Amino acid sequence: MSFQNFADDITTNGWNVYGVEVYENGLLTHTYGDVNDGIYDIYSATKSVLSIAFGIAYDRGLVDLQKSVLEYLPKNKVNEMSDDRRRAFSEITLHRLLTMSVGGFPFRAEGDNFLDFSLGCEIDNPQEKVFNYNNINAYLIGVALTEILGEDLGKFIEREIFAQLESTHFDYTRSPEGYFYGASGMKLSVHDLSKFGILMSKGGVYNGHRIISEEYVEKATSVQQMNREGGYGYFFWKYRDGFSINGKWGQKCYVLPERNRIITFLSHIEEDTLMLRESMERNIL
Repeated sequence: MSFQNFADDITTNGWNVYGVEVYENGLLTHTYGDVNDGIYDIYSATKSVLSIAFGIAYDRGLVDLQKSVLEYLPKNKVNEMSDDRRRAFSEITLHRLLTMSVGGFPFRAEGDNFLDFSLGCEIDNPQEKVFNYNNINAYLIGVALTEILGEDLGKFIEREIFAQLESTHFDYTRSPEGYFYGASGMKLSVHDLSKFGILMSKGGVYNGHRIISEEYVEKATSVQQMNREGGYGYFFWKYRDGFSINGKWGQKCYVLPERNRIITFLSHIEEDTLMLRESMERNIL
């Protein structure tokens, strides 16, 4: 491994990388840039945080992966749906939302009420399981969790996840109608994003404290839905012998169990993200 070559590539190419961490055999061995002080947009990596919150509810027996999302959404909103929409959404299970296997959803909700927008979407073939990456899946999981838990999901995540990971510096956003927006909008430091990789690499345990079950970790990080990138779990991506947490424009946490390595970086690169990954693979893997 040549971490210095990777750092040199970042500098030479002018890539807007905020910070990098590399863990080997559970120990932090290499850093670059700002890994602790600043918090940065992690975009869709927010979905992986949401998955862990869902895992806590799953471990408590509060959710059934094979039940329709309509079972868990606000009843008044479900009752307002047309018969056709209700029949279509009755086929959409929590498992389908977590695996992005619902065709028909646009990439994101719009307007001043995301729930009304989402439940108004046309799903032509609701039984067809096709990979369709979008933010509506995660948004609906967040709404369902809010209803299931009976409390604000953002506060739940602060207490049950961030506090357990000893993370105190973070930010997140809400939908127009006030729900925790689980699809994007979170800000973390590089080091705090690494903690999620460490948690999942250790089967749901962080610093000796179990946050989610090993069973859920296995489900979330295994291939549940195939796609051209190699597979998708429950808001986690398949990557080589392990998995990754991904956000657009270069927010990554790669977990490689066979190599005993975790590589995390936060950046904002709109065009050369693939080059950054190739440099990481060439120099660190």
